[in-house]
Amino acid sequence: MNVPDITSTNAMNLAEKRSAADLRRRQAAQKLSFGLFWLGALVVILIMLVVVGYVFITGFKSINLQFLTTPPKGGLSGEGGISTTVITTLYLVGLILAISAPLGIGAAVFLIEYQGQTQSGGKFIRSLLQVVNFGVETLAGIPSIIFGLFGYALFVSTLKFGFSLLSAALAGACLVLPTIIRTTQEALLTVPVSLREGSLALGATRWQTISKVVLPAAIPGIITGIMLSVGRIISETAVFYVTLGGSYRLPKNLFSGGRTLSLHLFYLAMDTNAFEKAMGTGAVLIVSIILINLIIDLISRKLSAGVRLHQ
Repeated sequence: MNVPDITSTNAMNLAEKRSAADLRRRQAAQKLSFGLFWLGALVVILIMLVVVGYVFITGFKSINLQFLTTPPKGGLSGEGGISTTVITTLYLVGLILAISAPLGIGAAVFLIEYQGQTQSGGKFIRSLLQVVNFGVETLAGIPSIIFGLFGYALFVSTLKFGFSLLSAALAGACLVLPTIIRTTQEALLTVPVSLREGSLALGATRWQTISKVVLPAAIPGIITGIMLSVGRIISETAVFYVTLGGSYRLPKNLFSGGRTLSLHLFYLAMDTNAFEKAMGTGAVLIVSIILINLIIDLISRKLSAGVRLHQ
């Protein structure tokens, strides 16, 4: 009677040891994975700090009140400040967002919220929607210089807008439109279907559901897409190099040329060899991106808080 009991006890002990050993292996693998994740994050942060720190340390000596409040001087001297380039950059950001944000959000709403209603519209409509989705994904990966050449060929040359804010804004809108569409689509997909069904069950129309329920719930994701677009607009050079004209003067209207911060930095580094001022401009460029992102993030938080309060 004792032999089976001893055998079963040994088997249970062996199973417990194997289970404990397997648990230790899983815990060790988890610690190793988390360690690699932390290492990757620290490397990325270190690289960012090195790049930003180098730009700030090198360019800080060129930053002063005169540098920020005076316009650049013409020619290849590299003299003057960056006041007109800052204002031109803000003009361009506002124009591009005014064009691309409504179009991008509207396209995303149609592709996500109304696409189901068009499935019974025939093979042509379904094929058209597939082409639109494929086109958005393709445009998101096209190099920016292609958008610049397209803007030059269409807006500058064919439509005779010339090197101007309008040409640059239209080309820039084409550049960021795929980003806004894709991020808005993802934001809309995160809204639970139950919210839509509950709104429709209460008698709301589809448009009322979208405007009063879906879009407010998706605001944080939509704002994220706009933030990414703002960062790309401010840091973009290739598109505006062939559409904006590069004038150091302040634009007087939509058909006037100008120079953004990133484009001015390019001219300083490549044409005038004013390396210290280029680094100073780069430091201001980084600070501008950070400040604009913080402002947009604050607006997003307030809008999200307002939506939760009304709900």
